[in-house]
Amino acid sequence: MNKRKQEILDAVKDDLEAIEKALQDHLHPHFELVSQIANHILFSGGKRLRPLLTILSARLCRYEGTLVTTLSCVFEYLHAATLLHDDIVDAATLRRGKPVAHLTWENSTVVLVGDFLLARSVSIAAQTGLPAIVEIIAYITENMSQGEIRQMLNKNRSDLTEAEYLDVIRSKTAVLFQGACRASALIAQSSSEEETALANYGYNLGLAFQMADDLLDYTTDSVALGKEVGADLKEGKVTLPVIYALKKAEPEIRQQMEAIIINKDFNSEDFETLRLFLKKYQGIEYTKKQAAQYAAEAKDALAVFEPSLTKQILLDVADYALSRKS
Repeated sequence: MNKRKQEILDAVKDDLEAIEKALQDHLHPHFELVSQIANHILFSGGKRLRPLLTILSARLCRYEGTLVTTLSCVFEYLHAATLLHDDIVDAATLRRGKPVAHLTWENSTVVLVGDFLLARSVSIAAQTGLPAIVEIIAYITENMSQGEIRQMLNKNRSDLTEAEYLDVIRSKTAVLFQGACRASALIAQSSSEEETALANYGYNLGLAFQMADDLLDYTTDSVALGKEVGADLKEGKVTLPVIYALKKAEPEIRQQMEAIIINKDFNSEDFETLRLFLKKYQGIEYTKKQAAQYAAEAKDALAVFEPSLTKQILLDVADYALSRKS
C-alpha cells in the first residue's frame, strides 16, 4: 500500500470508523431492496475521502460538536448516487472490482435508489437548520447533473478542448469536494476567510484528484484499478492525457489515435498503441503536471490556518491524490 495512504489511514482511523457507523445509521431505507442496493455501492470499498474531508475541515475550524459526522454522510450519499446513475449511463460493468449494481438489479430500481440517496442527502442537510448548507447541496446536485450531461454530449469527441474537459470535471468532482469542505466551515461558524480557504482547498483538490484518476486508466492494471483497463475510453470519455497528446501529435498519428477513440470495439493492441502515443506526445506527463499544480494550489489555500495535525493530514491528502494507484 502507498506509504502516504497508510499514514493518513492510521491518523484518521477513529474518524473512518465513525463515518462507517453514521453512513449505516442515517440511511433509513424503508424497503429491504433499497438497503441491498445502497449497501452494494456504499460499502464496497470506497475511500470515504469526501466525508473525511468534511470532518477534518470542521476540526481545522476548531469545531467540537457531533453534527459534522452526520453531515459528512451527505457527501458520501451524493457520491454514491452519482456512481449508481453514471454506471447505467456509461454501461459500465465493474465498480471497485465488483459487478456494477445494474448487472444485479434492474436499471429502473437502481436509478430510484440513486434518487433515494440524493433525497437523504437533502434531508440530512435540512436537519442542520442552516439554509446555506441546503443551498450548497442544491448547487452540487445541479452541477453534477450538468457535468454528466456535458460528458455524455462529449462522448468520443476527438476535438474536445482542455477547457471543455475542465468544465466537466469541475462540475462532476471539484464542486463536491469544495462543498464538503465549505459546509464544515459553516457548521463551525468559522470566519469568511477560513470558509473561502477551505472552499478553495476542496475545489483545487477535486481537480487534482480527478486528473490523477483519469491517468489511472492509462497507467494502472485492472486489478489495482477495480475496473477494466481502458474503461473510460470504451465509455467514450476523452480525458486530458488524450486531449493533450492529440493536440501535439502529427496529422498521421492523430488520425491513428482518432480511429482508436471512435472505435468502441478497440482491442488490447489498439489500447497499448494509444498508451504509447500518450507517452510519446507528453499527454501523461502534462496531466501529471496539471494535477500537481492544482494540488499545490489546494495546499497553498490552507496557509491561513495555524500548523496542526489536522492541517498536516489535509496537506498529506493533497499529496496522496497525486500518488495513489487506485
